[in-house]
Amino acid sequence: MPENRSKIVLVTGASSGIGEAVAARLAREGHQVVAGARRTDRLEQLVERTRDEAKAAGGGIEAVRLDVTDRADVASFVEAARTRHGRVDVLVNNAGVMPLSRLDSLLVQEWDRMLDVNVRGLLHGIAAALPVFTAQGGGHFVTVASIGAHQVVPTSAVYSGTKYAAWAITEGLRQESDPSIRVTTISPGVVTSELAGTITEHGAAEAMRTYRAHAIEPDAIARAISYALAQPDDVDVNEIIVRPTRQR
Repeated sequence: MPENRSKIVLVTGASSGIGEAVAARLAREGHQVVAGARRTDRLEQLVERTRDEAKAAGGGIEAVRLDVTDRADVASFVEAARTRHGRVDVLVNNAGVMPLSRLDSLLVQEWDRMLDVNVRGLLHGIAAALPVFTAQGGGHFVTVASIGAHQVVPTSAVYSGTKYAAWAITEGLRQESDPSIRVTTISPGVVTSELAGTITEHGAAEAMRTYRAHAIEPDAIARAISYALAQPDDVDVNEIIVRPTRQR
């Protein structure tokens, strides 16, 4: 990657799944990646696996502990990166949880957790990065939503609601932002990840095992994000849906 196209990229939820794949791919493509998540041990393993290839490509990767549900923590995450690197070019709002359940199971604490991470976490990222992007005259928001933003199935009511909210907030951000700020929503279908393992309701967990019989690897989503970032400044990739060919 030419040096003038290397970007300072912040990725939330980078300790596993899509976030881990995005951080690794972008670092290996020559970007300077700041990988944030709560599980710092997993982040350090990611850095160790990726550091040499990233350096060879002219990029880099660093790990920062981050809780997206804490607004001050997200603000510090963005500001520290701006201070270290002089700017922030991209924020990939990826952190998310998916404890699916039927509404009549009344797993209210799990509903609250989805709202806190999937919606408030996204808003915290926007609140932290938008002033930075505005002041420096440019930047790129990437929201990792879900196919759940476009469809609802039994057990997905709350999760789909949070992902539709993520889609709507991001679309509103795109419409309100200065043209120098690009905004992209990525909606993955079934992807290999840890998310299904967080489902506590037995029926939802069983249904998810069948639903996830055909899954694509997280790097498929990372490639889509890489594509969106690589476009010239006058091209804004607004939304990409990526799912297995077998997923109908």
